[in-house]
Amino acid sequence: MTTAVYAGTFDPFTLGHQDVLDRARQIFDVVIVAVAADTGKKTYFDFQERVELAREVLKGIEGVEVIGFEGLLSEFVRTHGANVLIRGVRNGSDFDYETRMACVNHALNSGIQTIFFPPINGTQSISGSLVREIHRLGGDVSAFVAPCVCRALEKKRMETTL
Repeated sequence: MTTAVYAGTFDPFTLGHQDVLDRARQIFDVVIVAVAADTGKKTYFDFQERVELAREVLKGIEGVEVIGFEGLLSEFVRTHGANVLIRGVRNGSDFDYETRMACVNHALNSGIQTIFFPPINGTQSISGSLVREIHRLGGDVSAFVAPCVCRALEKKRMETTL
């Protein structure tokens, strides 16, 4: 059985993330969606909210497990018996950054191989930051995220305006 890890901030989990995950599931027996606690950036949803939201989006999908993690991704991969990292790359700058990260992760754990998934279904423009910005300005993000994410975004907006 081959286990892959798909790690990210997932702030929030988008249809672009879903596309990458769906394609990874065609190759690997188990895909662990690893939600990073310490992202080095300010997130809209806190760590626990991001984990719970990813679980809600992915509920019932066979072969997928959502786990929040802290610390080095290379250690998380080792601890969970995986040897493959899944990364989505939307453009050249994503590819440059992800290539550097793949080299670092491999240096920290030589058993890790990274596989890049480019967008194939029109999701190349979707990012969590774009979704958050559209939502912040009052736009409809339903074309970019699952319905439960739309509800969570609206709930969050209501909480922050009180």
